[in-house]
Amino acid sequence: MPPATLPELESFARGVLGPRLDAAALTAAYHEYLPRRVGPVCKFHFSAESGEPTGLFEAIRDPTFEFGSATITLTDPPAAGPAWEFLRPFSRIVFSADGSAELFELDGSGPTRAMVRVLLREHYAPPTEGKGPKALRAATRALATPQRAVEYARHTGVAPFSIVLLLYFSEERIRYELDVLEDRLLRDIRAGRFPLGRRVRRPPRVAYGVDSYIARGALPVVSSRVLEVLTETHGTSAVELAPVFGGARELVQTTLHGLAARKLASFDRRTGLFRPRLDTFLPDSDQPETGENAPQMANPQLRTSVLELISAADSRATCPLCGDALPPGHRALLCVRCEAEVGAEPGPA
Repeated sequence: MPPATLPELESFARGVLGPRLDAAALTAAYHEYLPRRVGPVCKFHFSAESGEPTGLFEAIRDPTFEFGSATITLTDPPAAGPAWEFLRPFSRIVFSADGSAELFELDGSGPTRAMVRVLLREHYAPPTEGKGPKALRAATRALATPQRAVEYARHTGVAPFSIVLLLYFSEERIRYELDVLEDRLLRDIRAGRFPLGRRVRRPPRVAYGVDSYIARGALPVVSSRVLEVLTETHGTSAVELAPVFGGARELVQTTLHGLAARKLASFDRRTGLFRPRLDTFLPDSDQPETGENAPQMANPQLRTSVLELISAADSRATCPLCGDALPPGHRALLCVRCEAEVGAEPGPA
């Protein structure tokens, strides 16, 4: 299974687009992606039912390969440890035609069932018909099942460089990024660069709202990545995020302010922290009540989405505000510390 090369990507896209292919734009996108890749966890291969193992790009090019019942298997995956930071170690994932998947843990346990969706991460998007050659469209306007995502690439000439498998479990969402060019499972971009303890495990319904927004293609790649990291924290600064994105603090600072301008984040000038505005990603029916009759919270910084509270009430696993684990037998929605702070009288202005 040799790695996918630029000529192979061009051949794939030209077979669909013909003269509409902008080879220069494809080449530029390809070379922009290469230095942004993070280190790999290990190699992988795909296989259909009773079929021979094959590479991901070869499977995408093969119109007879059915991703609705395919299996991704890791090759010599490392033991659980630093390479798997922010990820759930696994040995293989089996897809189903209904858009679900079964994940088999690295220790041999499982399977654990999850909903699986695909996000086309880095790619070449061909010009839209009837517009100029620089008018590139987004790869997809909604999260898709593996089968639908591949059908989209086959019918539009989108040349993928990397994709993201989004697995929505009952209590969390895990993101696995796959390098299409060399069939490598990539490490999480935060691994070794951001404290694992700062991560907030958002309920899957909240994560789905964030992922759906990113899938619209309205944000640049860097902004999308910064937003993903930000929404899995209670707040962070450009200084803390700079190591995750190559150490360029000015770039991260500008990106965070751009997210704030889009109402996707808020900026606290007193602390210098940016916080995610999770209510932005909720459907209208789930938005909290506003106006004169809306309930007032003593500490507005503890405001969180209704969707998170519902999910936390279902799982009783973690406090939806601070993310701390709830002790066994705890009956309240919030942990003791957050209950005390929410119920406290607001201090003087």
